Amino acid sequence: MVDDTWSGALHRLWQAASRAEEVAALADDVYAPLLATPGVHLVVGTRWDEQHVLRYMRGLSAGSDTPVIVATTRSMPGAAVREPGGEPVVTRSAVEGLDASVWPEAEFLRQAPGVSVVACTFRLDQRGWAALALAVDGTADLSIVENRLTQAVDVIVACHTGILQRGREARRASDDALLAEASLQMDSSLDVEDTLRRVARIAVPAVADGALVHLLRGEGPEFVAATHVAVQQQRALEEAGRHDPWLAALLARRGEDEDTVFLSGAALEGSPFAEAGGAAGGAAGGADGANGTAADARPAGDGPHPTVVSISTLRARGRVVGSITFVYQRPEARLPDSAFLRSLATRAALAIDNALLYELRRTAVLSLQEHLLPSQLPESLQWDLSASYAVGDPMLDVGGDFYDAVPRPDGSIALLIGDVCGRGAEAAALTGLARHTLRTLLEEGTDPGTALSRLNRALRQERATRFLTAVVATLTPRPDGTALLSTCSAGHPPPLVLRSDGTVSEVLSGGLLLGVLDDVSYESHEELIAPDDTLVLFTDGLTESREASGAFFESVLPARLSALRGSGAAHIAESLAQQAETFRDSGQDDIALLVARWTGVPPGAGLLPHDPRIEQAALR
Repeated sequence: MVDDTWSGALHRLWQAASRAEEVAALADDVYAPLLATPGVHLVVGTRWDEQHVLRYMRGLSAGSDTPVIVATTRSMPGAAVREPGGEPVVTRSAVEGLDASVWPEAEFLRQAPGVSVVACTFRLDQRGWAALALAVDGTADLSIVENRLTQAVDVIVACHTGILQRGREARRASDDALLAEASLQMDSSLDVEDTLRRVARIAVPAVADGALVHLLRGEGPEFVAATHVAVQQQRALEEAGRHDPWLAALLARRGEDEDTVFLSGAALEGSPFAEAGGAAGGAAGGADGANGTAADARPAGDGPHPTVVSISTLRARGRVVGSITFVYQRPEARLPDSAFLRSLATRAALAIDNALLYELRRTAVLSLQEHLLPSQLPESLQWDLSASYAVGDPMLDVGGDFYDAVPRPDGSIALLIGDVCGRGAEAAALTGLARHTLRTLLEEGTDPGTALSRLNRALRQERATRFLTAVVATLTPRPDGTALLSTCSAGHPPPLVLRSDGTVSEVLSGGLLLGVLDDVSYESHEELIAPDDTLVLFTDGLTESREASGAFFESVLPARLSALRGSGAAHIAESLAQQAETFRDSGQDDIALLVARWTGVPPGAGLLPHDPRIEQAALR
C-alpha cells in the first residue's frame, strides 16, 4: 500500500531541494513530514566540521511551530565515533544510554516522550558531515521510520551536492569572466610599467586582498607594482615588495618553479605577512605547514581571518618573466584554486612579455630610424633649421619618411624630404638609399632636378618594388638679404612658405613619383623669400591626419601655420607635429617636418663667406 501523504511530502521536498540555495532552507520541508510519521516526537539536526566541531543544531518537537536553533563552535572530539565514511549510517539507540560528550542532541532527545533514538549520520563534503536524530516511542514502526529518514537524507545530500555544483559553475563562470576581462585590460597597453600595474589592480579585490608583482631582471626579482584594498596596507605592501629580505629570498629560491605555492601560519614566520608584522599581512594566526591552508587556524565567528599568501611564477614563451604574489585575508572557501591562479599568471605573463618585446622592438626601431635620419642639422647665421619626426604606427615598423639638410659648395643649402611607400625592412632600405644618394649628389653641387633623375634611375636599376616621393628645395643667399628658393618635386606634397606678415603660400611643384618610369626629368620652380620668412617641408602624414568628423589636417594647416608666425623653426616643427597628432583620430602614418627660417644678411653686404661650421657639416 502506497503512503500518499509521505509520497507527496517527499515530492515537495525534492522540488524545494532543486530551488534551495542552502541546505538549511530545507529544514521545514524535512522536519514536518518526519514529525508526521506515527511514533516520532522530535527531530534534531546537527552540522559538524572536519575537526569534530559542532557548528549548528536545530530541534523541532511534534505539535510545535517554533524550532530551537543553536549556533555554536563547540569542540567535541568524542563525536569522532559517529563520523560517517562514504555512505550514510543509520543507528538505533536507547535515549537513556546516550553519551552527552558524543551526542549533543541528548539534552533535547531526553525531553521527548520517546524511548529510543533513530539517527542517520551522513557526509556532506570533505569539510564536514551532519546528522538527523529522531526520538520515537514504542508505537513507531522502526522500518518505516528508518526508510523515511534515509529518503530525507538522500534529498539533503543531493541538495547540498547540487548547491556545491551550482556554486562551482558560478565560480567557474565568474573566473572565466574575470580572466577574459583581465586579458582585455592587460592587453590594452603595450607599456611595460602600465601593464604590470594593471596586473596588480585587476586581481584586487576580486581574487585577493593584496597583490605584488615582480619582474625578473638580470640581477634578480625587481619590484614593479603593488595594490591592496586598504591604503595603509598598500604602502606597507609596496615597502615589503621593494625591500623585504624574506620575500626577496623566497622569490629568488622559487626560480622557475611553475607550481603555485600557498603559505600560511608557521610558513610565514619572519615575513611581512606574519602577525607580528601585520601591517602588510593583517591579522595572522594558526600554525599550518608551508603548503597548508588556514582552515584549522581560522577564528570562530566573523573575526579576522588568518593571512594566506600565494606565489605564482609568470612564465611566457618558455621563459620566466617574473612572479605575482597574492595576499588573502578571507575565508578558505573564498581562496582561488591553483588552476585559476595558473591561468591568470599565464595571461599576465603573456601580456608582460608582449610589452617587454614591444619595448625591445621600439628601442630597435627607433635606433634604426635615427640612423636613417641625420644626427644633426647644419648651423649658420643665415638660417634657422629644425626638424621633427613622429612615429605613427603603433606596431612600430620602420617608416619610410626621411629628411636632410645639405650645405652646398656655392654657399647655398639644399633641403630635402621624402616618403617611401609602405613600412618595414624594404622601406627602410630604400629610405637609406634615397637619402644618401640625394645627399651625395647635392653635396657635389648637382642641381636638384638632375639629382632626382639620377635617384630615379638608381631605383629602376635596383628593380625597387616600391615608389617614393621627394622634394628638394635650395636656398641661395642674395646680396639684398633675400634668398632664391628653388624647388624641385617628385610627386611630393608641396612645401609651404610662412611670410613674416603671417600669410601662407604654397610652393608650386609637380613631377612624377620616383621609381615608376625610366628617364624622367624634373623641373624647378623659383621664387624669392625675405628675411624672417619660413619654409616648411613635410610628409603626407601631417596633412592626412584625420579627425573623427572626417576632416583632414590639411584643411586647417595654413591657419595653424599662420598662427605660428614669429616663432623659431624648432617651435614651428614641434608644434605642427603635436597639433597633427592631437587632431588625428585615424591614420597611422609617420609625420616628418623640416623647417627653415631664413634670417637674411644686411643689404649690399654681398654673400657671406663660407661658414666654417658649414664646411665641417659637409665633411660629416
